[in-house]
Amino acid sequence: MSGDVPVTIPRVPAREAAEDELSKAVYHQNDPSLLQRALEWLWRKFADLMDSASGAAPGGTVGLVTVIVLVIVLVVLLRLRLGKLRSQPAPGDGLFAEGPRTAAEHRAAAEEHARNSAWTEAVQERMRAIVRSLEERAVIDPRPGRTADEAVADAGRHLPAHAAALRDAARTFDDVTYGNRQGSPETYTALRDLDIEVGRTKPDFAATPARASGGARP
Repeated sequence: MSGDVPVTIPRVPAREAAEDELSKAVYHQNDPSLLQRALEWLWRKFADLMDSASGAAPGGTVGLVTVIVLVIVLVVLLRLRLGKLRSQPAPGDGLFAEGPRTAAEHRAAAEEHARNSAWTEAVQERMRAIVRSLEERAVIDPRPGRTADEAVADAGRHLPAHAAALRDAARTFDDVTYGNRQGSPETYTALRDLDIEVGRTKPDFAATPARASGGARP
């Protein structure tokens, strides 16, 4: 009888029909989202990487984790010890960016900051007082836009006994101004004492370019 004859469908149409059926949304309601699939793929890659690294590291996974923790601790300790990376002064950011003032005015401002325990500002003003005093005494020529490092390099040639201390003072100024360091009573006292000592020292102009070339100092 015709009802006993099996119905046969060619292979290709049967496959296409199955694919069409399975592509219906009802079969994919519980599928993970694209984001979930991407995260799972990344996690698998990370796990593979960790497995490979742990196989190469002494102690396996425990040894790898220990190394990572030690590196993190080292970075934190270096950050605490060194502070932020010291930035370079921008062009035009000279020592006296706020405008011309006398050495006495800078000293008065430094002492006022010190009385208020504003040590960073006190250090900055005391360094400005030192350099301005050197300019007022004609130890160095006034130069707009000059940095603390440039000023002490010029002054050190005429004040050799204080050259190293002046370099240290300029480094302290740079640290608190550009390196996010904080001033302290000790650093301020050191700069104040240096200011007094430099003011008492007679500069030596014997090594100036004019003398070295045979010229006479007026």
